Amino acid sequence: MKFIIDAQMPYGVAQNLREKGFDAIHTNDLPDKERTADNYIRGISVKENRIVITKDYDFLNTHILKSVPQKLLIITTGNIKNKQLFELLTKNWQLICDLFQTCNLVELNNDTIIGK
Repeated sequence: MKFIIDAQMPYGVAQNLREKGFDAIHTNDLPDKERTADNYIRGISVKENRIVITKDYDFLNTHILKSVPQKLLIITTGNIKNKQLFELLTKNWQLICDLFQTCNLVELNNDTIIGK
């Protein structure tokens, strides 16, 4: 699996995924860094078959309406500390990966994971 991580997410998410052996890029790796346009991120996700990881509901809307990005991990935890976010992702990573085998949309909140 390959990922592209939106600017709203900490850079450490990409680093953590790379350490797990995944191909992951963060918007900070791109030329416009945190100012990378959502459409550019969507384009990369389609062209390179990457799952978008974000908190931005704009991605959810375009996923539902246009199936772009094709696969999306939407984080709906609200404002939490980065440490809590990393713990939540680490604790649930295997389930998230398993869900992406059959789902195009995975939602992660503070206490549930929903695959659609």
